[in-house]
Amino acid sequence: MSLIKFNNRLPWSNSELSNFLTPDDFFNNDFFERDSLMPAMNIKENDKHLEVEVAAPGFTKEDFNVTLDKEGLHISAEKSSEEEEKEEDFLRKEFNYKSFRRSLNLPDTIDHKKEVKAKYKDGILKLDLSKKETLQTSSKKVIKVS
Repeated sequence: MSLIKFNNRLPWSNSELSNFLTPDDFFNNDFFERDSLMPAMNIKENDKHLEVEVAAPGFTKEDFNVTLDKEGLHISAEKSSEEEEKEEDFLRKEFNYKSFRRSLNLPDTIDHKKEVKAKYKDGILKLDLSKKETLQTSSKKVIKVS
């Protein structure tokens, strides 16, 4: 058995095409990175609430699984569909599967005992988490020096 040195150059003169088709460059593309397949997430915070928005079009509200624990907020969704068409001399079968999982570490100010409001509309999942009520004290304290 003889060893043959791998030549990653292609006969075409277009360097962009050869760079695209080389295995290393192809799989280092942003499309294959883990974060590029995750839905976008927006987080808004005010004195009383933390609002999380997740852009997840193509799902239904039944597809989501949202949990809140001491580790943080966990959002996942899974959807699959299959379509089959049989004719006398052919078979067409299509299937689709998509899923994601996102986790978010939450600040200590989130009240885990209060209800989390969740709404899915127009491809956006909105979660409203309440914050703990804190006593409003004066931010300025005068200290007497003796």
